[in-house]
Amino acid sequence: MKDVLILGGTRFVGKKLVSLLLTKGYRVTIGTRGTTPDSFDGSVKRLTLDRADFQSLEEAVGSSEWDIVYDQICYTPESASYACRLLENKAERYIVTSSQSVYDFLDKELSESDFDPYSYSVTGHGNDLSYSEGKRLVEAVLFQQAKFPVCAVRFPIILGTDDYTKRLQFHIERIRDGIPIGVPNMDARISFIDSDEAASFLVWLGDKDLQGPINACSSGSISIRELLAAIEQEVGKEAQTLEQSEEQNRSPFGIPSSWHMTNGRAEQAGYQFRSLNSWLPKLIRELCSF
Repeated sequence: MKDVLILGGTRFVGKKLVSLLLTKGYRVTIGTRGTTPDSFDGSVKRLTLDRADFQSLEEAVGSSEWDIVYDQICYTPESASYACRLLENKAERYIVTSSQSVYDFLDKELSESDFDPYSYSVTGHGNDLSYSEGKRLVEAVLFQQAKFPVCAVRFPIILGTDDYTKRLQFHIERIRDGIPIGVPNMDARISFIDSDEAASFLVWLGDKDLQGPINACSSGSISIRELLAAIEQEVGKEAQTLEQSEEQNRSPFGIPSSWHMTNGRAEQAGYQFRSLNSWLPKLIRELCSF
C-alpha cells in the first residue's frame, strides 16, 4: 500500500484525484489551509498548512515520508524551492501540476521540448510574476534543484461540470443572452482536457517512473470558431463576436494564435488519451441544460 501526499485536493481535479487514489487502496494525506470542506470524512489524513510559508510547511511535514507527492498548488519559484528543501529524503516521487501556459504561442503543435526548464534562468519573485512565468520558474527550480525524481504535468485548460472557473459557461451564457464575446482570433486552435481524465492521468503517472515535463491533453484540438458553433447548436442562438471588447466580455479562450499541444510523450509511455470529440460535445450539452 502506497502513502501519498496531495498538496491541495479539496476541489476540482484534486478532489477527483483523492477519490481515485482511495479507490486504489492508497493511504492519502491532503495538505491544505483547512478552509474548504470536503466529503472524505475519516478516509484521509489532513495536514493544515500554508503552501507559501516555509515554517508552516516544515511543521506540517515533520518527519513523514511518502511514496508519491502530488503538488497541485505550486505557483511560484519560492514554493518550488520549499518543496526541494522539505521533501529531500521524504518523497520517492514528486508530481507537480504545471500548465500549457509555460509555452509561447507558436505556429505548431507544442511538444515538451518547446520549453526547456533545465536551462531556464531562475529570476523574479512570486508577487511580481504572471501565472505563466510563475509556472516556468516552478519547473526550472524543481528540475534544477530537486534531489528527488520530478515530473511536471503540463495541462491545458481543464473543463468539466465541476469547473469552478466556469470558463465554458461564460460562452454559453453570453450566447444565450445575446452579449458579444471578445475573440481576437476565431480560427486559433486550442487544446483541452476534461477533469476526469486529468485526475486519471495523474493516478496513472504515479505508478510510472517517468521524469521531466510531460504534456497531458485530449487527442485533437478545436478552433474557437468550431467551439462557438457547437454551443450555438445547443443554445439555438448565434454567437455575437468582436475582435476587441470590454474586459468582462473577453473570452477566457481568446488567444491571439493557435495554442495546442501534442500528447505524444505520454502516449508513447502507454497512456491513451480520449479524443476531444468524445467528450466535449456531451459536456456542452450538459452545461446548456443547466
